[in-house]
Amino acid sequence: MAESQQLRVQEAVEAMVKGLERENIRKMQSTMFRCSASCCEDSQASMQQVHQCIERCHAPLAQAQALVTSELEKFQDRLTRCIMHCNDKAKDSMDTGSKEQQVKRQLESCVTKCVDDHMYLIPTMTKKMKDSLASIAK
Repeated sequence: MAESQQLRVQEAVEAMVKGLERENIRKMQSTMFRCSASCCEDSQASMQQVHQCIERCHAPLAQAQALVTSELEKFQDRLTRCIMHCNDKAKDSMDTGSKEQQVKRQLESCVTKCVDDHMYLIPTMTKKMKDSLASIAK
Protein backbone atom coordinates (compact mmCIF):
# COMPACT_ATOMS: atom_id res chain seq x y z
CA MET A 1 0.00 0.00 0.00
CA ALA A 2 1.28 3.45 -0.81
CA GLU A 3 2.88 5.08 2.21
CA SER A 4 0.53 8.07 2.25
CA GLN A 5 -2.53 5.79 2.06
CA GLN A 6 -1.18 3.60 4.84
CA LEU A 7 -0.59 6.67 6.98
CA ARG A 8 -4.17 7.91 6.39
CA VAL A 9 -5.65 4.64 7.64
CA GLN A 10 -3.20 4.36 10.52
CA GLU A 11 -3.93 7.88 11.79
CA ALA A 12 -7.70 7.41 11.51
CA VAL A 13 -7.62 4.08 13.36
CA GLU A 14 -5.29 5.45 16.05
CA ALA A 15 -7.63 8.42 16.59
CA MET A 16 -10.59 6.05 16.89
CA VAL A 17 -8.77 3.81 19.39
CA LYS A 18 -7.65 6.81 21.47
CA GLY A 19 -11.23 8.04 21.60
CA LEU A 20 -12.55 4.63 22.65
CA GLU A 21 -9.84 4.35 25.29
CA ARG A 22 -10.52 7.81 26.68
CA GLU A 23 -14.32 7.65 26.60
CA ASN A 24 -15.03 4.00 27.34
CA ILE A 25 -12.10 1.80 28.32
CA ARG A 26 -10.71 4.14 30.98
CA LYS A 27 -14.04 4.21 32.81
CA MET A 28 -14.14 0.43 32.70
CA GLN A 29 -10.58 0.28 34.07
CA SER A 30 -11.52 2.61 36.89
CA THR A 31 -14.54 0.47 37.76
CA MET A 32 -12.42 -2.69 37.58
CA PHE A 33 -9.77 -1.31 39.95
CA ARG A 34 -12.35 -0.07 42.49
CA CYS A 35 -14.15 -3.40 42.30
CA SER A 36 -10.86 -5.31 42.77
CA ALA A 37 -9.91 -3.15 45.73
CA SER A 38 -13.24 -3.89 47.41
CA CYS A 39 -12.58 -7.62 46.90
CA CYS A 40 -9.32 -7.25 48.81
CA GLU A 41 -11.02 -5.39 51.65
CA ASP A 42 -13.19 -8.38 52.54
CA SER A 43 -11.25 -9.80 55.49
CA GLN A 44 -13.68 -12.73 55.81
CA ALA A 45 -13.03 -14.00 52.26
CA SER A 46 -10.58 -16.78 51.51
CA MET A 47 -7.66 -16.21 49.15
CA GLN A 48 -9.54 -18.15 46.46
CA GLN A 49 -12.72 -16.09 46.97
CA VAL A 50 -10.73 -12.87 46.67
CA HIS A 51 -9.09 -14.15 43.50
CA GLN A 52 -12.47 -15.14 42.00
CA CYS A 53 -13.90 -11.76 42.97
CA ILE A 54 -11.02 -9.97 41.21
CA GLU A 55 -11.50 -12.16 38.14
CA ARG A 56 -15.20 -11.17 38.03
CA CYS A 57 -14.18 -7.51 38.28
CA HIS A 58 -11.74 -7.89 35.40
CA ALA A 59 -14.09 -9.82 33.07
CA PRO A 60 -15.93 -6.81 31.53
CA LEU A 61 -12.65 -5.04 30.73
CA ALA A 62 -11.18 -8.19 29.19
CA GLN A 63 -14.35 -8.61 27.13
CA ALA A 64 -14.13 -4.98 25.98
CA GLN A 65 -10.48 -5.30 24.98
CA ALA A 66 -11.23 -8.51 23.07
CA LEU A 67 -14.10 -6.80 21.26
CA VAL A 68 -11.93 -3.87 20.14
CA THR A 69 -9.13 -6.19 19.04
CA SER A 70 -11.55 -8.37 17.08
CA GLU A 71 -13.15 -5.42 15.29
CA LEU A 72 -9.75 -3.98 14.37
CA GLU A 73 -8.60 -7.35 13.04
CA LYS A 74 -11.74 -7.67 10.90
CA PHE A 75 -11.21 -4.15 9.56
CA GLN A 76 -7.55 -4.90 8.76
CA ASP A 77 -8.47 -8.21 7.09
CA ARG A 78 -11.05 -6.52 4.86
CA LEU A 79 -8.60 -3.80 3.86
CA THR A 80 -5.90 -6.37 3.16
CA ARG A 81 -8.26 -8.44 0.99
CA CYS A 82 -9.20 -5.34 -0.98
CA ILE A 83 -5.54 -4.46 -1.59
CA MET A 84 -4.74 -8.07 -2.54
CA HIS A 85 -7.51 -7.82 -5.15
CA CYS A 86 -5.81 -4.66 -6.50
CA ASN A 87 -2.49 -6.51 -6.67
CA ASP A 88 -4.13 -9.41 -8.51
CA LYS A 89 -5.69 -7.02 -11.04
CA ALA A 90 -2.31 -5.35 -11.56
CA LYS A 91 -0.60 -8.69 -12.09
CA ASP A 92 -3.29 -9.72 -14.58
CA SER A 93 -2.79 -6.44 -16.46
CA MET A 94 0.97 -7.01 -16.60
CA ASP A 95 0.38 -10.56 -17.88
CA THR A 96 -1.79 -9.23 -20.71
CA GLY A 97 0.95 -6.86 -21.81
CA SER A 98 -0.14 -3.55 -20.32
CA LYS A 99 2.57 -0.96 -19.87
CA GLU A 100 4.19 -0.90 -16.42
CA GLN A 101 3.47 2.80 -15.85
CA GLN A 102 -0.21 2.30 -16.70
CA VAL A 103 -0.44 -0.70 -14.36
CA LYS A 104 1.19 1.32 -11.55
CA ARG A 105 -1.39 4.09 -11.96
CA GLN A 106 -4.22 1.54 -11.97
CA LEU A 107 -2.80 -0.11 -8.85
CA GLU A 108 -2.46 3.22 -7.03
CA SER A 109 -5.99 4.19 -8.01
CA CYS A 110 -7.36 0.84 -6.85
CA VAL A 111 -5.50 1.03 -3.51
CA THR A 112 -6.71 4.60 -2.98
CA LYS A 113 -10.28 3.45 -3.57
CA CYS A 114 -9.82 0.62 -1.05
CA VAL A 115 -8.52 3.07 1.53
CA ASP A 116 -11.30 5.59 0.80
CA ASP A 117 -13.96 2.88 1.13
CA HIS A 118 -12.50 1.66 4.42
CA MET A 119 -12.06 5.17 5.83
CA TYR A 120 -15.78 5.58 5.22
CA LEU A 121 -16.42 2.49 7.41
CA ILE A 122 -14.54 3.85 10.45
CA PRO A 123 -17.37 6.02 11.87
CA THR A 124 -19.83 3.12 11.62
CA MET A 125 -17.33 0.73 13.19
CA THR A 126 -16.66 3.27 15.97
CA LYS A 127 -20.37 3.62 16.75
CA LYS A 128 -20.81 -0.15 16.78
CA MET A 129 -17.91 -0.56 19.19
CA LYS A 130 -19.10 2.27 21.46
CA ASP A 131 -22.56 0.69 21.64
CA SER A 132 -21.06 -2.73 22.41
CA LEU A 133 -18.72 -1.27 25.03
CA ALA A 134 -21.60 0.56 26.67
CA SER A 135 -23.59 -2.67 26.93
CA ILE A 136 -20.59 -4.50 28.44
CA ALA A 137 -20.04 -1.73 31.00
CA LYS A 138 -23.59 -2.10 32.39
